[in-house]
This record gives sequence, C-alpha cells and structure tokens, in this order.
Amino acid sequence: MQLHDLKPAAGSRHKTQRIGRGTGSGRGKTSGRGQKGQNARSEGFRLGFEGGQMPYAQRIPKLPGFKNPFKKVYAVVNLSKLSRFDEGTRVDAQALVEAGLARAGLDIKVLGTGDLKRKLTVEAHAFSSSARAAIESRGGSVKVLGEPRKIGPRRLAAKTGKGLKVGQEAPAATAAADEAEKPARPEKGQAKAKAKAPAAEAEATAEESTEPGA
Repeated sequence: MQLHDLKPAAGSRHKTQRIGRGTGSGRGKTSGRGQKGQNARSEGFRLGFEGGQMPYAQRIPKLPGFKNPFKKVYAVVNLSKLSRFDEGTRVDAQALVEAGLARAGLDIKVLGTGDLKRKLTVEAHAFSSSARAAIESRGGSVKVLGEPRKIGPRRLAAKTGKGLKVGQEAPAATAAADEAEKPARPEKGQAKAKAKAPAAEAEATAEESTEPGA
C-alpha cells in the first residue's frame, strides 16, 4: 500500500454543495434562502443583533454594580491566628504560607481581629492600625514588605517642598508670604465707623462757621 492508496472512511467526507448555480442544480434561484425577508437579503443582520431591542452586550454595563479594576486583593491574617507561633518568632510571608494561613502568590495583610499573646516580629505587605498597635504593645515589631507607595512630583512638592526649581518657593511658604503681605482686614463695624467720622467732622466745622459770633 502506498500513500496514494489511502482513502477516508466511506461517508466521513462529502463535497460541499455549491448553491446559486442555476435551477437545475436544485439550489439555484433563491439558493435555499426562501422568498423575502431579512434573511433573504445579502446583508442579513450583524452579529449580536436582537431585532431592534437593546442587545445583551449593551444591557450588561447598565446593570447595577461596579468592579474596581485597581482593587488590591490581600490574603487576610488575623491576630488571633498568630498566637500559634512561639515567643520571639520571626513571622514572615513564607512562615504564614507554610502554616496554611495565607495563599502563596498573594500579598498578606494583618488585621487586628482577636488577641495576640506573644512577642513576635511580623513581616507582611500591609497592616491595619489596630494590628500594628497590638503587635508593638506586646513588645514585637512590624515590617512592611514591598516597595513604598510612589507619588507624583507635583504631589511630592506640595507635601514636602522637594523637587522644586531653583529660586521657587514651596506652595505652603508662598501662601504664607501672601497672607503676610495682605493688609489687616478691619473688623465688622469698624469700616462703617471710619467712613462716618470724616462726615461728622465736616458737619461740625460747618456749624461753627455759621454761628453768629463767628
């Protein structure tokens, strides 16, 4: 047997019928599309068209709810789970994964639920304020893993005054200088009293000049 002798199994392959090749072919004239209607036209209808009603792909964003694409997902570990470690143990991410308290590959956040009974050195990617206070109150220490959060140059300049050009003052200092240069605003009622004072003096002068003995 040679390669040219190989044939597919009977009935497994068949020739595609060519439609629109005359009435004698059996698939001529309307070519199996029937008479009139939307499906008989050459354009047909686009993918996802639902007869004029709002398509499913456009209905989905209008449903209630929002999914934040920037949400940070942590593996949460409560303080009550840390009591299984011995006194003075250094509890890092690897130790938490091996103890089954966190899933590998996720950043770990320690929350302050429960009580801590031992002095530990805990290393994680984030801590709640209550968890940090509880660990430090037992004499332990906290270490935040990963790079610190970066902020833009404008925000950094507004907060610390760093990253400014030579001769440029920090925004806070400039605002303070502007406030110092502004004249003191008179209190309510003083402005009206000062405005009335010249008018009263002018009236008194006029009365003295009109007296008979003057």
